[in-house]
Amino acid sequence: MNREKSMKLIEILLVEDSPGDVRLTQEALKESKVRNNLHVATDGVEAMDFLYRKGTHTNAPRPDLILLDLNLPKKDGREVLAEIKLDETLKNIPVVILTISKAEEDILRSYGLHANCYITKPIDFHQFIMVVKAIENFWFTIVTLPGG
Repeated sequence: MNREKSMKLIEILLVEDSPGDVRLTQEALKESKVRNNLHVATDGVEAMDFLYRKGTHTNAPRPDLILLDLNLPKKDGREVLAEIKLDETLKNIPVVILTISKAEEDILRSYGLHANCYITKPIDFHQFIMVVKAIENFWFTIVTLPGG
């Protein structure tokens, strides 16, 4: 990894309505070696406002990665994913589904909507931290992202 890439602040949008899962994700990212800036949207409408820089999010940065829960209030994660992947200006942002659902229907539908990967949230605290660190390591150390 070159020095310039390691100095860049990584912008992550977490779309999650569970305060506990938000805290766990914040803790896992805090412990990581990648410099990141975590933004949180607690429902699908707020996530789209962030991405389209509407309302209170007019100065929102473009995320390098979106961590998206499926079961959200106002607009669910499936609708958010579909909208992102149909938009020419947003579709190249990697979207990682991070949800409690293990339903085959949700997995197939998410990939059908062009999710970049689907991860079932572990219940155990330490496993959850390991999963978030693995996501970060994969997407920001191993993968080359657009514009990077």
